[in-house]
Amino acid sequence: MSETETKKPPARDPWDLPDVSGLVVGVLGGTGDQGRGLAYRLARAGQKVIIGSRAADRARAAAAELGLGVEGADNAECARRSDIVIVAVPWDGHAATLTALRDDLRGKLVVDCVNPLGFDKQGAYALRPEEGSAAQQAAALLPESRVTAAFHHLSAVLLQDETIDEIDTDVMVLGEKRADTDLVQALAARIPGMRGVFAGRLRGAHQVEALVANLISVNRRYKAHAGLRLTDVERAPEQTP
Repeated sequence: MSETETKKPPARDPWDLPDVSGLVVGVLGGTGDQGRGLAYRLARAGQKVIIGSRAADRARAAAAELGLGVEGADNAECARRSDIVIVAVPWDGHAATLTALRDDLRGKLVVDCVNPLGFDKQGAYALRPEEGSAAQQAAALLPESRVTAAFHHLSAVLLQDETIDEIDTDVMVLGEKRADTDLVQALAARIPGMRGVFAGRLRGAHQVEALVANLISVNRRYKAHAGLRLTDVERAPEQTP
């Protein structure tokens, strides 16, 4: 066997991400603070966005307030018309919402950003769903969808603040297939200041979701809107041939 035949191909650049600018993004729970903030930032970056809600009129009203070409629809229509669907519904309605939309989400790239949390006198604490995480619950309920997890650690206050041009944070992206996580990373990178970073398979989603409880404690103590930055994860310098 020749040297050419045995030589391995060069490693793929992890920052070589696809163009997602032409994809339609739906946001289920888009009338809530987190969903509304994500819809605003993506639309402001030039993405076509549809807000979904159980009540179509509520979604249309929220979309009209946002402007930027955002549309509103009921959850089912939002799911059907979108290429990528972000799930930003409250945890207590997570399972019921996805179960009802199973057919509408068939074949879609689903991005779950739901954080299962409880609250008591000591503050926020993480819940552990039977499936392991909200993202794994979504994957179990949507066997014909491509489920990923991302956008957990973003401040809804910063996302909705029109005076802020950039959101200084990394977005941890989890999923089973590189083609899917690459798309979500690229979507995150559409928002100025953000960077999508691959963080493993869905089995690691619980600790990513759970970290939000710690961020809530940080924010309360320091009166901040803390996000995450991962150090020493940079694009490699160009190699000289």
